[in-house]
Amino acid sequence: MGLRDIYPIESIKLKKIIVITGASDGIGKEAAHQLHDLGHQVVIVGRSFEKTRVVAEALGAPYYVADFCILDDVRKLAKHLIKDFDHIDVLVNNAGGIFGKRELTVDGHEKTMQVNHLAHFLLTNLLIGILIKSKASVINTSSIANRVLSDFDINDIELANRYTPQKAYGNAKLENILFTKELHNRFHDSGINTAAFHPGNVASNFANDTTSFMRYAYHSPIKNLFLIPVSKGAETLVWLADKTGDIDWKSGEYYIKIKISNKIDKKALDQSIQKSLWDQSAKFIELK
Repeated sequence: MGLRDIYPIESIKLKKIIVITGASDGIGKEAAHQLHDLGHQVVIVGRSFEKTRVVAEALGAPYYVADFCILDDVRKLAKHLIKDFDHIDVLVNNAGGIFGKRELTVDGHEKTMQVNHLAHFLLTNLLIGILIKSKASVINTSSIANRVLSDFDINDIELANRYTPQKAYGNAKLENILFTKELHNRFHDSGINTAAFHPGNVASNFANDTTSFMRYAYHSPIKNLFLIPVSKGAETLVWLADKTGDIDWKSGEYYIKIKISNKIDKKALDQSIQKSLWDQSAKFIELK
């Protein structure tokens, strides 16, 4: 089934401004193409200038370059978006990755946690005014890794003593869901809808920067046995961004294959952990 089978051509019209981080590759890039084909104005955000430029120019889309290992890049990105757009209908927090040995960013935070969670927490909060004004949707790319790889301790979210690449990634994907739920708790009454989703095991450049077993799984011939194409991996993201929260989908939930899923770590449902992660993240970025 192709895109046109799901969305009839007569339904396509320019409807939304959709900002997508991590849009220079993988499901972010694929979703940008599909959402553009549906008539939306996509805004491309990526880390590599050249890759981001190529994707954006192919779509005639505006683009911004930001390295989420550097929180000042995120702050500059937010300032540019607020300056350049009078509204944002959808923010897709999609950038992320799994890395090798434990290392700290220039901001002093564990890299996996910052790139996958903290940078998006910062970006979303810096844009919160325009997001509320726009009655926006915030969509966070999570993963089933939240359940199968995480070993989450709210008192050690930077894994100072228990680090492995897989554990750091699983914890970060759980943090994406915790953030989704607490954002819903705090701002749904102000008009913001939130969702997290698992794209599936996608054949992309994911895990290219790690020495963990996941690099072998994603970059060897065995990948053909269990990986899905990026077009399939982007399906739930495209659906969430194109459709409307509280009408077509329920805010605050985690989705797999365009359906609400309960395949999450039980800690994701703990409201005290949701709040505690928010409070710690806010302290990290000096959110007032």
